[in-house]
Amino acid sequence: MKRWRALIVLGTAQFLMVLDTSVMNVSISTLVEDFDTEVTAIQAVITLYTLVMAAFMITGGKLGDAFGRRRAFAAGLVVYGVGSAVTSLAPSLWVLAVGWSVVEGLGATLVLPALAALVAGAYRGRERAVAYGVVGGLAGAGIAVGPLLGGWVTTYLTWRLVFAGEVVVVIAMLCVVRWIPDTPPEPKTALDKGGVVLSAAGLALVVLGVLQSSSWGWLKPRNPPFTVFGFSPTVFVIAAGAVGLWLFCVWERRQQARGREPLMRLSLFGVPPLRAGLTMLLCQNLVLLGLFFVIPLYLQVVQGFDAFQTGLRLLPVSVTMLLSAMAGPLFGRIATPRTVVRCGLLVLVAAQVWLLATIEPRIDNLSFGLAMGVLGLGMGLLASQLGNVVQSSVGEEERSEAGGLQYTAQNLGSSLGTALIGSLLIGALVHAFTTQIDDNPKISDAARQQAGIAMEAGVSFVSTDQVRGAAEKASLPSSETDALVDSYATAQLDALKASILAAAAITLGAFPFTRRLPAEQLTAETGTGKTGTGKTGKTGTEKPGEGGR
Repeated sequence: MKRWRALIVLGTAQFLMVLDTSVMNVSISTLVEDFDTEVTAIQAVITLYTLVMAAFMITGGKLGDAFGRRRAFAAGLVVYGVGSAVTSLAPSLWVLAVGWSVVEGLGATLVLPALAALVAGAYRGRERAVAYGVVGGLAGAGIAVGPLLGGWVTTYLTWRLVFAGEVVVVIAMLCVVRWIPDTPPEPKTALDKGGVVLSAAGLALVVLGVLQSSSWGWLKPRNPPFTVFGFSPTVFVIAAGAVGLWLFCVWERRQQARGREPLMRLSLFGVPPLRAGLTMLLCQNLVLLGLFFVIPLYLQVVQGFDAFQTGLRLLPVSVTMLLSAMAGPLFGRIATPRTVVRCGLLVLVAAQVWLLATIEPRIDNLSFGLAMGVLGLGMGLLASQLGNVVQSSVGEEERSEAGGLQYTAQNLGSSLGTALIGSLLIGALVHAFTTQIDDNPKISDAARQQAGIAMEAGVSFVSTDQVRGAAEKASLPSSETDALVDSYATAQLDALKASILAAAAITLGAFPFTRRLPAEQLTAETGTGKTGTGKTGKTGTEKPGEGGR
């Protein structure tokens, strides 16, 4: 039992890091009311949290190498605890964004890369596979238990208690942090500040552009702060981010050419299993967080459930994801990581198709619960393999760097999932509602014009009661009000289905990237593929930098 003490601390940290996002997702309606804001503002806060983590995760991994991974882990917990305390007391939306999105996000950038490396350092072979299965399962449990826990607290007490409770948990973890075996820090080198700035700016601009596309419009301006040659700035902001990431790559190559320590060794992307594992992690989190933004809106805004009722309906995801993720070592004995991941993707697609059938005006709780259970099963199959694949693709010296890349991919996927799927939801809502009122003879031209003006001013995913209230405030006849509300209700369901369909398309699009995952079972001795790998995890038949060409 003593050898698993470290996993208790590390698993609790992983659970805590992802709990927040799921609590926020299930508390969207309450947060909108408490801070007198809109769904899109809370979406921005959620996205900023994962964006901060994605932007600075590689930096956090480097700091862990320089100062010691356990020390970085403990320092990150302290920062995270401070952010949780600020969040629990936040009097306004901007303080919530600072405490939760920024301070907690920065704390997580120290905790998570160190966590990945500490798990790999504490366990070997099948024990490592078990450890990564547990950590992956707890990550899924945090995403799915969060709605139940946060929903109950939000409904019957206040969401602030969740963050106050996190402070207590962090203090308890700091008291037993010495249970984790440490690794000595590497010789200190100057931090690549240029790499930090370029990578953070590039990632931030890409996600910002995707996030704001719902309010700015993709090409035709909807409600942007400025235009570029008459077009919406969305594509230009994303392009600027892409240029920033390209400059980051150029800068990193120059750092290495000059004999300086880069923020990230780009040669790692020449390791096919590592590259495939990172891509799959990005896709997994893009789909998962996108769905966990959309589904609570369906349950709360369309069905009218409170936060606790919403959490209960999301519970099947937690149970099946935890069970299937922890079964990773069992899967590893009978199938290769590539096979397990492909099976997981197929299960995910089946779950998403099933979910499409459950998006109705009146929910079928049994069918919805079963669909969510299947969704958790698919996510757990991916979680049972990908963390181990990434860490087993590199040598001991590159664990923190691989951990930084691992959580960068996960949090970039989470940011893009919330932003992209949220943007698609709003875009589909506008299109469906416009089509509905244009085709409805009961709605006058004047009412259509008023609706068009309202949409130009900004669109949010609101309840039919709010639409009815706005129509009555505009003094529309009751027959037209009913027609508008019915059209909006239909548009809501169409938009939700379009978002889930988009998530299914992304899942299918991930299949080609699985071909570089290990096609051999991971060995018990080292955790690496049976083909035999060198320090960087490349097979003996592959020259450095040639992987995947």
